Amino acid sequence: MALFTKAESTSAYLKAGFLGFAGSGKTFTATHLAIGLAKLINERQLKEAGRPIFFLDTETGSDYVTHRVREAGLELYAAKTRAFVDLLEAIGECEKAGSVLIIDSITHFWREFTEAYMKKRNRSRLEFQDWNVLKGEWGRFTDRFVNSSAHIIMCGRAGHEYDNEVNEDTGKREVVKTGIKMKAEGETGYEPSVLVLMEREMDVRTNAVTRSAYVMKERFGVIDGKVFKNPTFADFLPHIERLNLGGHQLGVDTARNSNEIFGPDGDTQWAYRKKQLAICLEEIQEEIVKMYPGQSAGDKKGKADLVEQLFGTRSWSAVGDKRLEDLQAARDRLWVISRGHPYGQAAPLPVEPIEDSDKIPHEATVAA
Repeated sequence: MALFTKAESTSAYLKAGFLGFAGSGKTFTATHLAIGLAKLINERQLKEAGRPIFFLDTETGSDYVTHRVREAGLELYAAKTRAFVDLLEAIGECEKAGSVLIIDSITHFWREFTEAYMKKRNRSRLEFQDWNVLKGEWGRFTDRFVNSSAHIIMCGRAGHEYDNEVNEDTGKREVVKTGIKMKAEGETGYEPSVLVLMEREMDVRTNAVTRSAYVMKERFGVIDGKVFKNPTFADFLPHIERLNLGGHQLGVDTARNSNEIFGPDGDTQWAYRKKQLAICLEEIQEEIVKMYPGQSAGDKKGKADLVEQLFGTRSWSAVGDKRLEDLQAARDRLWVISRGHPYGQAAPLPVEPIEDSDKIPHEATVAA
């Protein structure tokens, strides 16, 4: 089957991310986005119509937005937990019974996940080799986030990114801030199709507070890079309208993998086959030598005849160019010739002759 097919949009569900520091408006904006999306779903009578908004709550944020959801004529269902296992289950529940899922905050789930791991390993801090395990397991969530048939709005706390740079004046290395990222596993911020940095800004003259949404990434390019003051659902609608709402969701086909590249011992399949080929050739050669150990003309002829019988050639160089499967089949035939059974099987147990006729049971004895 061909790898490529005619391209069509399989991004049918919103995958949004909001990050920011305390008081920046993450929860408030995420909730208004969820309300607007749920109303749009109801208006268009999509399959999620009439379902409640789900709120996966790690810091009581649902308490302060419940009235807003109900004033909009919608229902809000909340689960107050920080357990990573609940994060995975919540996505499945939303697919079945929810309209939109709000996760607030993903930072707590990451912390709980790493703390549970350290407790299990009886450690006070993570070590280098732990990250491969943690990232692999966290990938179960990011795969579900991207591929699930659920609208998901993920909030996370903001943290600074740091790097080492050389100070041109002093010549010394210094730690400097280089950017802002979502506080979670390092690559989590790459998963949303629209990622927004929320910031709280105050006019010192009037004390007026504004929440600004900086669109850090938006994959359709319709609102990418824009800044919205006190953002509303309408600001994000151009992105939502580009989704294949009501269609089939397929972010990435995670069923496909490269497992076949690697052999049982972890080598690449090419390296594994090369190693098995060398082993097979050596075993065949040693078995023939065992059968014809001498250097007499008779032994030399016996070796050459046996090679020709097995491979249809008397050239050992030609044998070395055979496929692994052909060598393995020849090795089986050789083992039958030399040992009386195929390669890899146990030798048949010898049948001991019964010398004492008195030990042979009579028919009457057997019948009794």
